[in-house]
Amino acid sequence: MIYVDADACPVKAEVERVGTRHGLGMFVVSNGGIRPSANPLVETVVVPDGPDVADMWIADRATKGDVVITGDIPLAARCIANGALVLKHNGEPLTQANIGNVLATRDLMADMRAADPFRQGGGKPFTKADRARFLDALERAVRAAARP
Repeated sequence: MIYVDADACPVKAEVERVGTRHGLGMFVVSNGGIRPSANPLVETVVVPDGPDVADMWIADRATKGDVVITGDIPLAARCIANGALVLKHNGEPLTQANIGNVLATRDLMADMRAADPFRQGGGKPFTKADRARFLDALERAVRAAARP
């Protein structure tokens, strides 16, 4: 299975393309506002509004042999603990080996933003190179998840 944390996910179409090629079921999970796919392999899951409800839905189900697509670091950590393979939207794999550093960096950046209310700016823009890197990484993750 492939689980997509779909709120603000720029690679839903790519996930669907790769998942369909491999005949995998996909759950696209959000709290609404996304158009359901006509693809029979894609199930759109709309969860109630609330903090982290979509994340909890995914984390409660994703396990070994599944692939999770998310930019949410705490969700990634929970899914990795359950044995799932996790990719960020730019193709960066999150693993048991790097999730601790990624969580620490996330927390440090949140503290820095809180300490400086005038700090502006968001993340880097999503590029064609990010999309290509994601497609390659997803293909590798799907193949790795299929191995016993």
